Amino acid sequence: MSSKTTLNRTLSLPMMILYGLGTTIGAGIYALVGEITRVSGYFAPLSFLFAALLAGFTAVSFAELSGRYPYAAGASLYVKQAFSSKRLSSLVGLLVATAGLVSAAALLNGFVAYLHQFTGIDRSIAIVLATLFLGAISAWGIAQSVFLASLITVIEIGGLLLVIAVSNDGLTALPSRWAELIPTADLNSWNGIYFGALLSFYAFIGFEDMVDVAEEVKEVKRNLPRAILITLLITTAIYLLLMVSAVLSLPPAELAASDAPLAYLYEYHTGEKAVVLSVIGMFAIINGALIQMIMASRVLYGMASRGQLPQWFAEVNYRTRTPLNATALVTGIVLILALAGGLATLAEITSIIMLSIFSLVNLALWRIKLKTPVAEGVWIFPLWVPVIGFIFSFVFVLIALSNVFSQ
Repeated sequence: MSSKTTLNRTLSLPMMILYGLGTTIGAGIYALVGEITRVSGYFAPLSFLFAALLAGFTAVSFAELSGRYPYAAGASLYVKQAFSSKRLSSLVGLLVATAGLVSAAALLNGFVAYLHQFTGIDRSIAIVLATLFLGAISAWGIAQSVFLASLITVIEIGGLLLVIAVSNDGLTALPSRWAELIPTADLNSWNGIYFGALLSFYAFIGFEDMVDVAEEVKEVKRNLPRAILITLLITTAIYLLLMVSAVLSLPPAELAASDAPLAYLYEYHTGEKAVVLSVIGMFAIINGALIQMIMASRVLYGMASRGQLPQWFAEVNYRTRTPLNATALVTGIVLILALAGGLATLAEITSIIMLSIFSLVNLALWRIKLKTPVAEGVWIFPLWVPVIGFIFSFVFVLIALSNVFSQ
């Protein structure tokens, strides 16, 4: 090994978009549809649209910051540049890595739940084998890891497009039924849209992981900001098509009553068992875990390369051009967390951590823009963008915390 070996810039714009879609369009959407239709009814597509706008402000902040500071462990670096605090920067970096570790562990638990539909393999054995497999893929090389993640992402999106295709009678009915999707001035309707947007927001989280592979992106100042925003636009389009086709082809109450609403949609329209969707959901989960492990290892690498963690984490293998030490530690911690924790608790912790990071990153961009309004060769957005992003993110943190303490 040699600490002088650098990460390999092999990720193009299309690869980064697929990487972003892989971490954003995860297995959560396969279950989230029912919960949102329960809350929002026919206004569920509008809830998703509002959620996209809420997430969009923070995505734009990440896009500008990734152009200003195109390095690994992005959020940690952004906070350091804004507040000149090494301690706060280190805390944010460790929180980002922790969120990735906890999220990967949660996803591995979800993967085993899907796997048990097809085999009776012991939970612990399944988690160990899956975690070690993902660790090996992460260590193999960034191009190989992202290629595999991109391939699975195409399968994930294919599953959603399949559901849209079989329930296309909802889309064909849109010209004559669009008024059903528009709320009146009734306060209850808007309450449902608001709470549906809160739920939908979590389906858009994922773009923030893209900045942590910045040092492996070709033409990073150009490609990374574009990839973040294109990822959000594609995600929004797929979600809106899915929700419109869902609520106009089946009554929302029926969707809300199902534990697997997309599978229910597929079975209703085709008359066949939705085995293919279960398999795709399983792939979606394991893909999310892989991307989270890659992200966490790059955060540790980025912090170590700036002297915020021991140099051991910054060592890059000259053959694989990956941070093997950081990847090994990430794999070990994910394995322990996955064996020890349950899906719901781990997911809840991840959400609170990420929303706290969003709040700090938006504040960081606001501070940076006040000090340096213009940066050469970087997309610059209005000052009010990070301000609104901070307000929304902070409100979501308070809501998430209140839910925890009310349980």
